[in-house]
Amino acid sequence: MWGWIFVSLLLAVIVLAAVGEILVHRAGPILKGRVIETLSARFDSRVELDGLQVSVIKGLEVSGDGLRIFAPDDVVAAGATQPLISLGRFTFHANLLGLFVKPMHVGTVHVSNMTIQIPPREVRRQGAPHQRRTGKMKIVVDRIVFDDSRLIIGTIKPDKDPKNFELSHIVMRNVGPNHPWEYDATLVNAIPKGDIRAQGTFGPWNNESPGDSTVTGKYTFDHADLNTIKGIGGMLSSVGEFTGQLNKIDVNGTTETPNFSLDTANHPMSLKTKFHAIVDGTSGDTYLQPVSARLGGSDFTCSGAVINIKGKGHRIDLDVNVPNGQIQDFLQLAVKTVPAVMTGRLQMKTKLEIRPGKESVSQKIGLKGGFRLQQIHFTNPEVEDKVDMLSMRAEGHPKDAKPGALDVHSEMVGQFVMARGRLDFSKLDYSLPGADVTLAGEYTLDGERFEFAGKVRTKAAVSQMVASRWKSILLKPVDPFFKKNGAGAEIPVKVSGTKTAPKFGLDLHHKAEKNLPK
Repeated sequence: MWGWIFVSLLLAVIVLAAVGEILVHRAGPILKGRVIETLSARFDSRVELDGLQVSVIKGLEVSGDGLRIFAPDDVVAAGATQPLISLGRFTFHANLLGLFVKPMHVGTVHVSNMTIQIPPREVRRQGAPHQRRTGKMKIVVDRIVFDDSRLIIGTIKPDKDPKNFELSHIVMRNVGPNHPWEYDATLVNAIPKGDIRAQGTFGPWNNESPGDSTVTGKYTFDHADLNTIKGIGGMLSSVGEFTGQLNKIDVNGTTETPNFSLDTANHPMSLKTKFHAIVDGTSGDTYLQPVSARLGGSDFTCSGAVINIKGKGHRIDLDVNVPNGQIQDFLQLAVKTVPAVMTGRLQMKTKLEIRPGKESVSQKIGLKGGFRLQQIHFTNPEVEDKVDMLSMRAEGHPKDAKPGALDVHSEMVGQFVMARGRLDFSKLDYSLPGADVTLAGEYTLDGERFEFAGKVRTKAAVSQMVASRWKSILLKPVDPFFKKNGAGAEIPVKVSGTKTAPKFGLDLHHKAEKNLPK
């Protein structure tokens, strides 16, 4: 009896092995056909699959490699031979009964090394009649998990590079043909270095123009290391939401950088922004409309564009408006001198440009604009005393011109250009009680050198600006030589030196004006 039982079991094993062998051999071609037909119908495109392997040891285990999905032939112009989507490898499990059910149901598909290459809009055949491929969806998938993938958005513009996004990890759910797909994604941002995590919806996929496919979502960008941008320091975090198409995404968000710095000074400062931007994913260009920012205690706005330049990086062009800021905040950020050379209320409008290249941001940044400073106070006591004493002398009160006697409130208006770590002032008008100073010159952001020349127009005559009675009498014959254009005196002046040894005063011995602004 036991012998018959053993023989029966052996025969059953042989039969099951034979059935399994038949299933494996038949399942491979069946599933390969279903994968190709399903994707061909979904993307309305030609599909190629190099290999597909099937195992029935633990249910139905399927793996494939070399999967390529091409754009429709009558949509993309001749010469566009790259596949729209290529997969390095994919795997999934299913029930054996799924071979006999249509459509076949799959819970999760795992995909690695996927590349999506979206061709530029310009290579599409304009107005070409499009014939849809025939076919049915023979596999339904609940969830797809992508690892180590890339999205490449092409361009035919000679001054633009294709945009290449690293997609570290993506999970897509409810992957149906006619409605948006839900996703959770982690994207690797190269500069500044950090991971962007996003959740939202994608699609439906636009077969004829993938760049027009809809995308929505919310994102977080934490611990973005700004030190990966030469010349800038700090750790940035950002949150926001976006909606639109791949080639035109509307983004609203905020950023916080508690330790933002420039290498010209290396003084960490708090920088917060709130922004609205339009991102063209096909070119990498970003249009800021606008950005509201706060640096230290100063609020300002800027608008403009970040433009991708082929092979070089990005060029940043912004219009910046500071309606009522603090000059010390901007000096602390940009200038090494500690403390900032002056304090005061700042109004400024300037054009900011950061050209592309590998240089430090401090060497690439350029500014051109105008400003008004009010309630100026120089933090160096020696400089402040000289300004205060100049004001007292200019008003005709030389006996009161003593260090620490008065804190004068003054105002400055100027036009400037900043480039390569240096500020050049084509015109600098400095007004204080009793005097108007007109200067032109330069100031280096490292605080090591400033050099200005100009003239001072005073309310008092030269003889009225000295405390000694005898000196005043001796200078009276000189008064007519300096009295000009309704001023008590118009005197050449020079401001020069370094942050440790400033020189500020009247140059009564210098009468020539050939080097003075007119």
